[in-house]
Amino acid sequence: MRAVTLQEFQEPLEVTDVEKPDVTPSGAVIEMDGCGVCRSDWHAWQGDWDWLGLSPTPPHVLGHEPVGHVVAVGDEVENLNEGDHVGIPFNFACGKCSQCRNGRENICENLVIPGFVDEHPGALAEELHVPNADINCIPLPDGVDSTDVAGLGCRFMTAYHGLAHRGRVGRGEDVVIHGLGGVGLSGVQVADALGANVIGVDLMDEKLEKAEQLGAVDTINARDVDDPAAEAQAITDGGADVSVDALGVAETCQNAVMSLGGNGRHIQIGLTTQEEGGMVSLPTDLIVSQEIDFLGSLGLQPSRYGEILDMMETGKLDPGAIVSEEIGIDEVPAKIEDMSEFETVGIPVCSDFTG
Repeated sequence: MRAVTLQEFQEPLEVTDVEKPDVTPSGAVIEMDGCGVCRSDWHAWQGDWDWLGLSPTPPHVLGHEPVGHVVAVGDEVENLNEGDHVGIPFNFACGKCSQCRNGRENICENLVIPGFVDEHPGALAEELHVPNADINCIPLPDGVDSTDVAGLGCRFMTAYHGLAHRGRVGRGEDVVIHGLGGVGLSGVQVADALGANVIGVDLMDEKLEKAEQLGAVDTINARDVDDPAAEAQAITDGGADVSVDALGVAETCQNAVMSLGGNGRHIQIGLTTQEEGGMVSLPTDLIVSQEIDFLGSLGLQPSRYGEILDMMETGKLDPGAIVSEEIGIDEVPAKIEDMSEFETVGIPVCSDFTG
């Protein structure tokens, strides 16, 4: 089958032929309908995140935002059948560890992320094997378009968990989101649906305009102001209730924290690059004196996907509005490489895997 493969870090990605996956007793094989092309794939291509154990040994298949149909199920799988339409979170859980048993499957003690670890190839391929399929495959309602929900594998569901669960965003709260890539724009829509007043911060006018279309009440072009955090403080009359760093570089993280008012809550979603190496200095005295909460957020528990699906059914959420384009598998390498310049708007989705 055809797949997007990392041959060497920072060298051109290739579309190659690889073996189709075999089904395991507790797993399922999914034929891909769509897979989002995510900035996290760019990080894998760059060789980032080895400090997290998330840097695969080349050659390796990339991709982690899949949606598709079941083509094979293992003998131990109870809740899936061939032909089922499923979404697949990137955070594959075991279902047996302490974290999983306590409803925190997204931080499973045996977490596997396809496309980032040697033991599991990614989803930018014609087929993907999903372990522990009863946990890690989410049956989708009738009528859901695969391209629209590809972001549920990573960016959209990550934004939802960060804002709804970790940040506990409520009605009338001011939320400032720094970095309006796929996660940041998803966060704008989610925070708006939760009743917040959303301010988006980025360097590109096109992304700021998209944020306004998705519900932002105001935006800040960080190129046009001396101090984006001070600008956010002014717009929110003393500081936001919640801030989000959706990018993961030192400057956006620091600016996001500095955007908060007293007793504010910062949500760290973006992971760092090699420049930061996982470490960012923070205004700790401000965090102490203003009683600011600093909250990490990763993915979403498979058991809580129903919340998003219910809000989609009632029209409160529309992940398809973040999708910017559909591309074929042969276009994926160039699309990932383009992310070096931060120019990708929204969520590109690979929807043709045969070429």
